[in-house]
Amino acid sequence: MAMAAPSIRTVASVFGLLLLVFALSSTIIYLVSSSSPAAVSPSSILLNLRPFAARCPPAPPLRVFMYDLPSRFHVAMMSTNSPAPAPSNGSGAEGSPPPFPTWPPSAGGIRRQHSVEYWMMASLQLQGGGGGAREAVRVRDPEAAEAFFVPFFSSLSFNVHGRNMTDPDTEDDRLLQVELMDILWKSKYWQRSAGRDHVIPMHHPNAFRFLRDMVNASVLIVSDFGRYTKELASLRKDVVAPYVHVVDSFLNDDPSDPFEARPTLLFFRGRTVRKDEGKIRAKLSKILKDKDGVRFEDSLATGDGIKTSTEGMRSSKFCLHPAGDTPSSCRLFDAIVSHCIPVIISSRIELPFEDEIDYSEFSLFFSVEEALRPDYLLNQLRQMPKEKWVEMWSKLKNVSSHYEFQYPPRKGDAVNMIWRQVKHKIPAVNLAIHRNRRLKIPDWW
Repeated sequence: MAMAAPSIRTVASVFGLLLLVFALSSTIIYLVSSSSPAAVSPSSILLNLRPFAARCPPAPPLRVFMYDLPSRFHVAMMSTNSPAPAPSNGSGAEGSPPPFPTWPPSAGGIRRQHSVEYWMMASLQLQGGGGGAREAVRVRDPEAAEAFFVPFFSSLSFNVHGRNMTDPDTEDDRLLQVELMDILWKSKYWQRSAGRDHVIPMHHPNAFRFLRDMVNASVLIVSDFGRYTKELASLRKDVVAPYVHVVDSFLNDDPSDPFEARPTLLFFRGRTVRKDEGKIRAKLSKILKDKDGVRFEDSLATGDGIKTSTEGMRSSKFCLHPAGDTPSSCRLFDAIVSHCIPVIISSRIELPFEDEIDYSEFSLFFSVEEALRPDYLLNQLRQMPKEKWVEMWSKLKNVSSHYEFQYPPRKGDAVNMIWRQVKHKIPAVNLAIHRNRRLKIPDWW
């Protein structure tokens, strides 16, 4: 039997696809033939392909339903003078939210560093569809939601309610977690997915410490995986978010010669006595302190200390980032917004947005063994050509906007990047939910 002739629409579609492939191939061939091999990178190719991507309509924002929790679970903790609201009836139903408060300037230091939960909640207060600038929008109908946001400020709760486990105030933190889980367990939306499509900020390493195992299927927003078991958290389902930087962003960093404008070779300011992997700090202090071109200072993150760190980072070519009590710390993101090339020493660090950002383009990485080898680290820094340093510095400036937390959020800032990471997790979340509904023996293989 003779085959039917292709329609005009089919022919046109194939022809258009061939033209697009030809255009993309020509762009890549031109880049390779007109540049040195070192200059052709995936980033440069993607940059030149942006005009083609611009022709495609932007992906719609993630539709997020936010639980209407009593304020004691979130904003009431921002001010210790705020009266405690009346107990919740546990329904979790939506209501008309009060005006959203600004983050208090007095809540600095470690409270600000881990305030990702606040900025995510704030981003969902905006009205309207948001257009192409927003990666997530709030929906009032849970049936229309792709993800469910749980606005419990677990990091702030840890810092407010007795950080030491022997402190009686820690009971307040535990009771909040118990009440929250009671609300979630009664929600049919938690029940139908076992919490898999629920997004729970847990940025401080000790946040949600009492009942973590009860949310191990949810999408967790974490700073790293230093204090999580593999059964609780992983890159497969969770999102690594940056710390909220505590130094001011370097907005007018446009010297005629940026290399010479930063006379200090290597800068570190912070606590040198730490636990676990952070013990390397004391060892690095013995190796690096008083070396030519190095500022290595032991300090706390007080107001004056932050000012000194700001000045030090802005006047340094490289900023040292050894592990602390956990693999990550706020110092890395302070360095990024100060345009000071990070020197990262950690064997277990995970970095935010790494499926979109190549940190090796603007950061240096050393193993613990390399960093503790006498003079090795400093020799590597001193041997870097000026042109290479300027190239890395320029790329660092270009990505620094991705680490800014602000309200209202702006396109490509930290909050939108986090929500985009959540959106990337949704297909795997849906796969797990759908399989679980029909499998008689979960994970049978």
